[in-house]
Amino acid sequence: MAGGEGTRLRPLTSNVPKPMLPIANIPMMEHIVDLLVTHGITDIVVTVAYLADMVRNYFGDGSEFGVRMVYATEDTPLGTAGSVRNAMDELDERFVVISGDVLTDIDLTSIVAFHEARGALATIGLVAVENPLEFGIVITDEHGAIERFLEKPSWGQVFSDTINTGIFVLEPEIFDFIPAEGPSDFSSDVFPDVLASGKGLYGTVATGYWEDVGTLEAYSRVHTDVLDGRVDVRINGFELRDGVWLGEGAELHPDALVSGKVVIGDSCRIEAGVELGAYTVLGRNVRVQADAHLERAIVHDNVYVGEGATLRGAIAGRGTDLRRGSRLDDGAVVGDQCFIGDDAVVSSGVKVFPFKTVEAGAIVNSSIVWESKGARSLFGRFGVSGIANVDVTPEAACRVAMAYATTMPKGATVVTSRDSSRAARMLKRAAMAGLNAAGVNVVDLEVASLPVTRFVVSQPRSAGGLSIRLDGDDVQSVGMRFFDAGGLDLSEAAQRKIERLVNREDYRRVLASEIGDIAYPPRALDHYSVALQDTVDLSVLQQSTPKLVVDYSFGSTSFVMPMLWSKIGADVLGVDPYGSTWGMVTSDAEARLRRVSELVTTSGADLGAVIDPDGEMLTLVDGTGRVLSGTESLLAFVELVAGHMDGTTIAVPVSVTRRVTEAAERCGATVRWTQTSLGALMDAALEPGVGFVGDASGGFMLPGFLPAFDAAAALMKLLELLAHADTSLADVVADLPRPHVVHSTIVTPWDRKGMVMRTLVEQTQDLDVDLIDGVKVWHGSDWVLAIPDVTDPITHLWAEADDERSARRLADEYARRITELVR
Repeated sequence: MAGGEGTRLRPLTSNVPKPMLPIANIPMMEHIVDLLVTHGITDIVVTVAYLADMVRNYFGDGSEFGVRMVYATEDTPLGTAGSVRNAMDELDERFVVISGDVLTDIDLTSIVAFHEARGALATIGLVAVENPLEFGIVITDEHGAIERFLEKPSWGQVFSDTINTGIFVLEPEIFDFIPAEGPSDFSSDVFPDVLASGKGLYGTVATGYWEDVGTLEAYSRVHTDVLDGRVDVRINGFELRDGVWLGEGAELHPDALVSGKVVIGDSCRIEAGVELGAYTVLGRNVRVQADAHLERAIVHDNVYVGEGATLRGAIAGRGTDLRRGSRLDDGAVVGDQCFIGDDAVVSSGVKVFPFKTVEAGAIVNSSIVWESKGARSLFGRFGVSGIANVDVTPEAACRVAMAYATTMPKGATVVTSRDSSRAARMLKRAAMAGLNAAGVNVVDLEVASLPVTRFVVSQPRSAGGLSIRLDGDDVQSVGMRFFDAGGLDLSEAAQRKIERLVNREDYRRVLASEIGDIAYPPRALDHYSVALQDTVDLSVLQQSTPKLVVDYSFGSTSFVMPMLWSKIGADVLGVDPYGSTWGMVTSDAEARLRRVSELVTTSGADLGAVIDPDGEMLTLVDGTGRVLSGTESLLAFVELVAGHMDGTTIAVPVSVTRRVTEAAERCGATVRWTQTSLGALMDAALEPGVGFVGDASGGFMLPGFLPAFDAAAALMKLLELLAHADTSLADVVADLPRPHVVHSTIVTPWDRKGMVMRTLVEQTQDLDVDLIDGVKVWHGSDWVLAIPDVTDPITHLWAEADDERSARRLADEYARRITELVR
């Protein structure tokens, strides 16, 4: 009997039939099949209704499980007896009826023997339970003949503690008592008629374990019983020690702590610092990151448990993503394919139904059934990003790429690239397949930096670009960066169009003759190098013969820079000058800066530079070995650009120091303030008269060459500007003012962000306020800026004053205001 919906087990059964729910990583029905085989029963008829294909697809004809299996489908509900009659063509001899959605090791052989000894028409397997209210009560005489039974009584009707298990041994003559049409049940319709007829209706109290897994509490309880050995069922894997099972291909870090009885499924990965407490069951391919804590937790297949996450007495459905610091309290149940954001809490007893999103920092105190609770947008700050092979899978990469291609004409060309990681290689191949499937051609640069990719995209033959690379802040994550025909990040309107296509699965699928092609351009690096040379004064660089130390951070910028150094005759010590994923993910940024600083001072170099693996961000070290902050680097560029390019406009975000204006105006340049987003900076780079764009994080743009961050181009321009000014970076830095800008973040739920911004404007009406991006409030020459984050439930605060203490005091004051508003 495998047709049950299991409504009381939702959300776990929202898209899985109850018999297919796993117990110790094996579907309930498979445990029943094992029991039948143990007792010599190998000819099985399965009655199916709800999500029947999931049962059929898993078990097939039964040969894999050592049985012959056929199926009888209910198109409309027929009841327990009606569904058996629906299969009567297969039931022409004595047969056993058993539910596929219980857990039991009852001795079926003894029940069949009892039935045969009594010559019964029907025998019911009975068990004694403490609370019989949810079951059919049965009372028998001393010979086992049934005298009376009642389906789901009240306490006033309880006259026995022996209940009907739903295990029946029946003779084919039972069909004489089952109506040919319409629904009917054994307990309420058929067995009372058999009892009234005087035919042989018996019951026998069976030995062994039996549990009707009808509720979420029962589902948790049976796992405890399995691990305690109260029920004799199969557990797959190798038993490391008493009660600890390790599946095939599972990785358990030596520094992970396993206490109590635990099941770890096939291909799981448990990292250092993880604590797996008693009665925890992990399904297949579960990844548990460092310092997570699980106790009495049931985790289904393909779940990701982020760093520091906590699950106590909770259940997580298949494919769920539990991010860093998230928490599932006792009795919480999260359905399949849910996303629980960083530091979010799902409180005790809360049910989150499948495919829902709980935003970072949220505290969920009531069940989420229909609403999505602010589902994440597909695009974030830097394209489509997430954990490789968890959020960003090959299937997802292919779908997003198909949607992107669908926005273009058939036959258009997209430029693709990646970093040196295997994750990016795998996902780029999937994305290229998606582009081709939608009739778009691909020009593949293979391994290339982001600036080189943008440059090639900006050439006339390309309609767009796509680059896939590891996230610099989280090496487990990847990002898919999409570009328009000019090599710039896609506009929000273009992103929304792609997102709509993905959500509707409305992709263009072309004929076989129209499938896109793949080409590999032979001289892309040469073209980029030549174009960059044309934007700087080579003659002055050749005369200055600069000496410098450059750390390429194991990125692909090292493929193009040597050609440039040879053109200007620079004396360059290259560090980590080759593409290496292992180098990228294991090297420490601070250690690299210290090493470059030491090399600059010991070698007597003019300056040092660290270029990030993507080729976008630049960190500078002056000739004294001092590592410049992002603000200091920006001010140095502003001084040099403004002094060399008369009357130019310099664009910077509103979050940077006011000293930029002082430096620019001193040399006759103008400052153009922009929003803080990368897109806003790129748009500013396209405006007439803008000669330089920069921010305080090491990103610099040369609009005449490429309106995007390019560390190689910025470094070349810096060397040219220093040569023109006949000065050193150390001398420029020595004359810079010392700005004091502090930054902090305040947790702000999504539904409070608008209110916080509105209230800040109202509270500061008597002060000068800029609304270029967020709310920037001026207190004389000091200022504070509040901007809601676009992807996380936080508000960013920047403040600047004449000294560090005053800047911190100003930021703390506004942080207090926002915290009070949120509360």
